[in-house]
Amino acid sequence: MARVAFIGLGNMGGGMAANLARAGHDVRAFDLSAEALDRAKKAGCLPAASAAEAVEGAEAIITMLPAGAHVASTYAEAVFGHAAPSAILIDCSTIDVATARQLSADAAAKGLAAVDAPVSGGIAAANGGTLTFMVGGTEAGFAQAQPFLEEMGKAVIHAGASGAGQAVKMCNNLILAGTMLATCEGLALAEKLGLDLQVFFDIASKATAQSWSLNTYCPVPGVGPESPADRGYEGGFAAALMLKDLRLAMAAAAEAGAAVPLGTHATDRYAAFTDAGHGSVDFSGIIKTL
Repeated sequence: MARVAFIGLGNMGGGMAANLARAGHDVRAFDLSAEALDRAKKAGCLPAASAAEAVEGAEAIITMLPAGAHVASTYAEAVFGHAAPSAILIDCSTIDVATARQLSADAAAKGLAAVDAPVSGGIAAANGGTLTFMVGGTEAGFAQAQPFLEEMGKAVIHAGASGAGQAVKMCNNLILAGTMLATCEGLALAEKLGLDLQVFFDIASKATAQSWSLNTYCPVPGVGPESPADRGYEGGFAAALMLKDLRLAMAAAAEAGAAVPLGTHATDRYAAFTDAGHGSVDFSGIIKTL
């Protein structure tokens, strides 16, 4: 088994690091939160006093941080200069394509291999080791990262060159936001028309309305498989994070000259939802506005 540095132990990173430890890896974990470090220790990781300390001697260096600026500063201050020449740098954060490409180029200039490997699946998948990873980078970098990613996911797919993983992630979440809003509107209308929502779900989930947002993540409590709706819309994928991903997609669309009218509408809706104080609520909780 390998020594792995894991930096960023939030809702997603904590479960991911725990799965690597369960797989037998020597996981050196770091987070600014003492509580997160304590959870990681209980999950079999060895807490490090700093990100740089975690990186020393690691064969794989995994980051799961809030935004591109955090990843860039962590690489500059703790990874570059401390990573072993043979280490693979794996950033699982969701950040903008330009930053992902720049970090890969910076790593290559220092003789290091780096991939961007954002995830899909949410907290339950992070804890259960069933995430989907979309990976950007060279064939060699992907091959080096793949064994570690497979310990945390059900699917690890090479999306293309550096930045491709981030591009796939933002396009995926653009679709996700739209399907969730449509699902919420359809369910709200069905209720107002007097339909039994369980009966509606049983039909729609097998008809042309089926989608992950409906079939797996139904935003109505007590309908379909268990989802954050059954826990008061706690946990899951926070609305503020969905808004972050949508804004990344909007910026990429503007740069590419792509028309995304539904994405623009979804961004506006999630911005209003977050501004109203619901940023920590699961993104499916937007059904409460309907």
